Amino acid sequence: MNQLLAGKKGIIFGALNSESIAWKVAELCHAQGAQIVLTNAPIAMRMGEINHLADAIQAPVISADATSLEDLNNLLDQSVEHFGGKIDFILHSIGMSVNVRKNRPYTDLNYDFLHKGWDVSAVSFHKLLQTAYQKDCISEWGSVLALSYMAAQRSFPDYNDMAENKAYLESIARSFGYHYGIKRNVRINTISQSPTLTTAGSGVKGFMGFLAFAEKMSPLGNATAEDCANYCIAMFSDLTKRVTMQNLYNDGGFSMMGVSQEVLDRYMEGGDE
Repeated sequence: MNQLLAGKKGIIFGALNSESIAWKVAELCHAQGAQIVLTNAPIAMRMGEINHLADAIQAPVISADATSLEDLNNLLDQSVEHFGGKIDFILHSIGMSVNVRKNRPYTDLNYDFLHKGWDVSAVSFHKLLQTAYQKDCISEWGSVLALSYMAAQRSFPDYNDMAENKAYLESIARSFGYHYGIKRNVRINTISQSPTLTTAGSGVKGFMGFLAFAEKMSPLGNATAEDCANYCIAMFSDLTKRVTMQNLYNDGGFSMMGVSQEVLDRYMEGGDE
């Protein structure tokens, strides 16, 4: 390891279990020399295994509902106190759709469910950034990332209202990226990751079909959770100081493809020449 993050301090949202992208990011940040604070919602902490990760990387765990301004204020204050100074990077890796969990089709959404999912998946990112901005608790040239998915740009039938949530999330990164950039040179980006076999991802109807199709469409194959963690490290490091307000595709080339020969061959089988 070349200690790309030596001396840096960061907060990781959303590490549920060892399948989580956030879990792998936290492990790699630690290996690259960073100090970490782990956080998740109280219910996720009860369901997950975050304390195992905390012990392994010697990180405190601070409970926070990312939709609560009170919780976010407490999280940032405690993190600054723990680190003895400002925060250098943050990963927002949280999202959920109650409509997906309840198997509500896109054409028959429950709007109370929609609002809850939108608040958790997207508005929480604005709340986090606004709270940090007002506290001025992110270091100059700090880096904030949120994890997105390509359904923000293209239609995936069973991704449901999460598609709108991700589109809103990406818009927040662009809008807040301007304001935080001119004030403190803080960069804000989203990473649009390949479908990845995590607890959250596998809850989407037809997910394994998404996974297989993307693998066949992508020249480099699907990006793994480990690949995403590596990308996050690069974005948290000083090597990417001028990258901001971007939605960055980490998907093996899927986002640029029309059709691959492998997919085309499959549908040509048994058909007319």
